[in-house]
Amino acid sequence: MTHQVTTHQSGMIPVQPGPREAPESMDGVIPGAGPSGRPGSRPTVKLREAGPDDPPRYAPEWLQLREPADAAARAHDLLDPLRIRLANLPGKGGVVIHDLGCGTGSMGRWLAPCLDGAQHWILHDRDPYLLHFAAVASPRSAADGSRVTVETRRGDIARLTPDALHGASLVTASALLDVLTREEIDTLAAACAGAGCPALLTLSVAGRVELTPSHPLDAEIAQAFNDHQRRDGLLGPDAVTAAAEAFSENGATVRLHPSPWRLGPDQAALTEQWLRGWVGAAVEQRPELRAQADAYLAERLSACAAGELRVTVHHTDLLAFCRPAGGAS
Repeated sequence: MTHQVTTHQSGMIPVQPGPREAPESMDGVIPGAGPSGRPGSRPTVKLREAGPDDPPRYAPEWLQLREPADAAARAHDLLDPLRIRLANLPGKGGVVIHDLGCGTGSMGRWLAPCLDGAQHWILHDRDPYLLHFAAVASPRSAADGSRVTVETRRGDIARLTPDALHGASLVTASALLDVLTREEIDTLAAACAGAGCPALLTLSVAGRVELTPSHPLDAEIAQAFNDHQRRDGLLGPDAVTAAAEAFSENGATVRLHPSPWRLGPDQAALTEQWLRGWVGAAVEQRPELRAQADAYLAERLSACAAGELRVTVHHTDLLAFCRPAGGAS
């Protein structure tokens, strides 16, 4: 599916601000923030009528709730070298940016206003519903007022090829690498290298979480969550290392930069949902933790509601400069 879109800031499902009164269980998590309740299934949800073979969908509510924290966390230090690379591209027709697994389009809303010059964004996702959200809420102008246009493509990024990226100036994604397998990451790196375009891949989980005040169960919950992230062949917290290796093996120069969420009282609604999902995934991985985890979650949610909890969720951003196609780097 490919079409031009007249963009405007609308179409997002509103999320009620502030934490709800916390029940003493993992119930109440927005789909996407935690496990779906079926062992081995991904944290997604069916929205609207869907056939048995249709892909599961992330709830727009979760993607919207995390968007401000994502924007604050992304590594701005990687933008200057990226701007220099894009400014040195041949031709004056603007840049073409492929956003992989775009969800509701938060990456474009963050990055497009940070770059000068005309931009054409190609949004990729398996879910046409999320593609619609991304298209209608895309920014209309770049940092210097140049035009930003959008098209959407429905498809599976695991089958990405250099041909699909032909003419790309940049490939980007947010919170994607850790839900890929090693084979899928190798495919992504090879496709970018084959097309000769850089890649900016942000907010991959690093496997480290810090909660203040601390609790004796923090480390055990964190380990169980990390093990859950690695189920079904997914790389979870190992993804950034695997991606850096894959891009390097394809001749790219790779830069890594931390991009942590820093959640305090002003992010209570997100912290609540993150806590439910984090603990819920840990219990799904290790059911024997449930009794302790229920009490732990209740205590943590109470501290969150009182404005007494701070959480740092570590992520890593990756910028890979592939050799330009048909030329030297």
